[in-house]
Amino acid sequence: MKVRNFFFLLIITLMWSCNKGPKTAIIETEFGDMKIELYDSTPLHRDNFIKLVNAGFYDDLLFHRVIKGFMIQGGDPNSKGAAPGVSLGAGGPGYQIPAEIGSPHFKGVLAAARTGDGQNPEKKSSGSQFYIVQGAPQEGMILDNIATNKNIKYNDTQRKRYMELGGTPQLDMDYTAFGEVIEGLDVIDKIADVETAPGARPMKDIKMKIRMLN
Repeated sequence: MKVRNFFFLLIITLMWSCNKGPKTAIIETEFGDMKIELYDSTPLHRDNFIKLVNAGFYDDLLFHRVIKGFMIQGGDPNSKGAAPGVSLGAGGPGYQIPAEIGSPHFKGVLAAARTGDGQNPEKKSSGSQFYIVQGAPQEGMILDNIATNKNIKYNDTQRKRYMELGGTPQLDMDYTAFGEVIEGLDVIDKIADVETAPGARPMKDIKMKIRMLN
């Protein structure tokens, strides 16, 4: 099964490798649209996301986990048509993606959800679930502590972005970030501000539709 999944992802990557230039997508919600640019530095995640989007996988799925000041999460196929109060977050397409960890978690970054280190020491990503970072502006001392504890070297541009725009640097080097919102950062804040039930599921369903622009 692991070998089959590896070759499946490899084939996806080869199929899309001939298409040059950054890939962009639109996540449509009732709160507005978010334009996403996918990173070329994470080809397995990029190309898997493109495949799922083009197949209509994400259409009418929910942002099923929303934590203000942290992130908004979606991509669980079990969330489509889920009854109120149903616990969500365990669904996926039946495979994981090898980790491509490296990019920081600034506000607006698109990253792959995953199971914890105890079950998943290789930090493999969910095949479909993702989160978009909200976070908060960071103090220099906090960034210094995270950099020391995780052996990360933030450059001046990255430090400035964390301190002015914000993000969740505590997730750096533990989860694969594979894109970022380049238009519609305010939509993250609007979604993050909704009322949630215990378990962080919004009281009112927030559906998504995703389409590729190129």
